[in-house]
Amino acid sequence: MSTKTREAAVMEAPDLDVDLWDHDMFQRQEHHRALERLRETDPGVHWIDEGDMGPGYWAITRQAHLKEVNRTSEVFSSNHSGTQMFEPDTSDTMSQYQRDHMLIDMDPPAHTRYRRLVNRGFTPRMIGLLEDYLQNRTALILDQVTERGHCDFVTEVAAELPLQAIAEMMGIPVQDRARIFEWTNMFIGREDPDMVAGPEEVTQAAVDLYSYSHQLQADRRGRPAEDIVTTLLTADVDGEALSENEFDMFFLILSVAGNETTRNSITRGMMAFFDFPDQWRKFVADPDRHMATAVEEIVRWATPVLHFRRQAVEDYELGGVRIAAGDKVVMWHIAANRDPRAFEDPWRFDIERSPNDHVGFGGGGPHYCLGANLAKMEIRLMFREIARRMPDIHPVGHPNYLRSNFIGGIKELPVAYTPTPSLRTATMGRLGSAAGVSGTAGYGGHVERPA
Repeated sequence: MSTKTREAAVMEAPDLDVDLWDHDMFQRQEHHRALERLRETDPGVHWIDEGDMGPGYWAITRQAHLKEVNRTSEVFSSNHSGTQMFEPDTSDTMSQYQRDHMLIDMDPPAHTRYRRLVNRGFTPRMIGLLEDYLQNRTALILDQVTERGHCDFVTEVAAELPLQAIAEMMGIPVQDRARIFEWTNMFIGREDPDMVAGPEEVTQAAVDLYSYSHQLQADRRGRPAEDIVTTLLTADVDGEALSENEFDMFFLILSVAGNETTRNSITRGMMAFFDFPDQWRKFVADPDRHMATAVEEIVRWATPVLHFRRQAVEDYELGGVRIAAGDKVVMWHIAANRDPRAFEDPWRFDIERSPNDHVGFGGGGPHYCLGANLAKMEIRLMFREIARRMPDIHPVGHPNYLRSNFIGGIKELPVAYTPTPSLRTATMGRLGSAAGVSGTAGYGGHVERPA
């Protein structure tokens, strides 16, 4: 098969005039049809004219192609122009500085060093230390809503557990979770007038989040504690630790990614069960039997991060198409997770799907999601508790979708269920001494969680 140039690719598929900058299309949930046209028209790698929004880009919509791009980081750079679809301001030195110090925007070897340092807080052992605490928090969250028989699933259920997990990991007051929620919503909802009034609010949210991070690390440098903050600010055996600015960038990505992605995975997972009630009945009948495969299917179905960008730094052939050095490339994870080449009947939500080689946490390579184990644990804990205490949960209104082409967000989802008494769950003490439990060795400490 001969290699196609950009001009040849455009001439062969002139009817694929899709505008993936149309945020309203995403809010209407019509983007799947546009992405399907790209994915199912050969060769599956298509040049998209962006008009005034940018120089144009190659849309990657098939799973095999996405994995190849993700795993070929020496060709497809995250750092060159960042991972967002919009064009960076090349005159803005602060923007470049952020790309150089933000984990998702780094390339190896800088990314390798940074990830090795922050990974100390995300090993399976460290995540396991959180499990009992987050199980307790899950029960407390449902205690707040079960007696009413109705709630907004997004703000009162799905959002709470990721926020409380971040609060515990970072050793910050649980009551500050509302501030984190507000700031991250502004970052993600910058194109949604319900979320922000204008760009100045997004800028202020960044300033507030950075200020909070600075104060958090200043407190912990002077008063070490058993939490991830102290762990990351303390030099390891090789004498390396995160700098102040590196820590600030980590705090930003943890707050945004840890909150927005898991919250929307839980919400969209619940919506999938509503659309496929046979799967909910099967799950409720035996959650433990189906949990492992159900969690993976929820992540595939939700795919909360719709796309990431790369920049080709040298010529490369992908799917018979020649991508030139300097070309912009956008990987559409949401399209790849509906690719019929990779999934049998991809539009069916199937909690027994196996194998399930989804790209909801990335398509392998150096940027595989650092928090995948934590996200899966939170999804597992929440759905087990919902199945036990709200088995007849059902929607009583339409979901309110986020206006965004980046995050598949849900702002509201009204639900109802048979009211049941609160279990009056006793609140477990927080794990780290930073949380006020002096002398304990919890998350970030040196005591293993009992098996």
